[in-house]
Amino acid sequence: MNLAKIIKPVALLAFLLGVFIAPAAKAEVRIDITRGVVEPIPIAIPAFHGAGGNEAQFGRDIAQVVSADLVRSGLFSMVDPKSYIQDRDSLLVAPHFADWRVLNTQSLVVGRIQAQADGRLKVEFRLWDVFGEQQMTGLAYFTIPNNWRRVAHIISDAIYKRITGEEGYFDTRIVYVAESGPGTARVKRLAIMDQDGENHRILSDGRALVLTPRFSPTLQEITYMAYYNNRPRVYLFNIDSGRQEVLGDFQNMTFAPRFAPNGDKVIFSLSKGGNSDIYTMDLRSRKTTQLTSHPSINTGPSYAPDGTRIVFESDRGGSQQIYTMTANGSDIKRISFGDGRYATPVWSPRGDLIAFTKQQGGRFYIGVMRPDGTGERLLTEAYHVEGPTWAPNGRVLMYFKDLPTGPGGRVHRARLYSIDLTGFNEREVPTPMDASDPAWSPLIP
Repeated sequence: MNLAKIIKPVALLAFLLGVFIAPAAKAEVRIDITRGVVEPIPIAIPAFHGAGGNEAQFGRDIAQVVSADLVRSGLFSMVDPKSYIQDRDSLLVAPHFADWRVLNTQSLVVGRIQAQADGRLKVEFRLWDVFGEQQMTGLAYFTIPNNWRRVAHIISDAIYKRITGEEGYFDTRIVYVAESGPGTARVKRLAIMDQDGENHRILSDGRALVLTPRFSPTLQEITYMAYYNNRPRVYLFNIDSGRQEVLGDFQNMTFAPRFAPNGDKVIFSLSKGGNSDIYTMDLRSRKTTQLTSHPSINTGPSYAPDGTRIVFESDRGGSQQIYTMTANGSDIKRISFGDGRYATPVWSPRGDLIAFTKQQGGRFYIGVMRPDGTGERLLTEAYHVEGPTWAPNGRVLMYFKDLPTGPGGRVHRARLYSIDLTGFNEREVPTPMDASDPAWSPLIP
């Protein structure tokens, strides 16, 4: 089902006029998220108004999801609903700004749900600057009732973008490896969910061990590795249709398949004769092209967002480090020079940073550096933490953390976590079972 055809945004003229006629002298609510530690903006999100019954329930549910999205970003704090002074009915007419200023509310979201004759829902919202007493944005959406949660994420993105100036990342999905069973007989299946852990689905039956799933930039497909009858294969999986096909059934070990930015190629490493090199495959012709040729391990490739360069890991210098090269395999440069070993580099969708895993002194770290290797920062550390993946706005990372539990730490528990670039907002992402190798989708079109 094409959700883009179901959810239709409609700009409301009266809402938008409020933005342009607002007094220029009053300061606008705004967050500069390029700074280190940001003081969260107090925001109030009353339950969206509904006439009763299902409308009222949808109104409560949507407000709760929007609230949860924004709080998880670390940039917003919710004003306690028990302290609200103005009732929802009068909010539909106009906010009583003095009532909200008493509560130190800086931003206010007012919404309404209306059932349509054709069975769809009309979902409206307005974002108000309380101290400036002006409307910042407002939109309406028409959707089938089952897609109310996605509408909530779209509203969260609109609020986030209006206040931060950056694209949101809430209307996205995560594909990952769902793990279950004892350590000696681990079952690893392909799974997908919304970025907040909801709408969870298992995509594979567990008969083949799956690894390193990655989204296509077109969002319709996932590439991943699987061991079928103990033989590694690279697969393409169509999310909407459920159709699966073998991209490559190679005689040698393959690793870390990942799409090129235009979605026309897949890049991966192929092991031959004890060392591995990086290859690309054209998805239309199935033609492979070798990019590296070196008697060492070369793996973990990831394209820059413009497709002109590739970052990868290699031990060609004697230890596991990060290198970059052009898209045709030339101009290879080492960019990591710190202590320890570097792995799993991933280029930010903004192009300004490369995320990586670092191992040093018996600990693992998730960090970022500039594409020239300068400005290295370590964001989090643990007994074992690995597999960073970027949110589509390039401001948040997700990864998995393997924590020893049980008597003597002999049992391990793997879970997904997210953290922003400040390193001060680490949160667990809920999954129904152990989880590893996450990959973040682009915004859903």
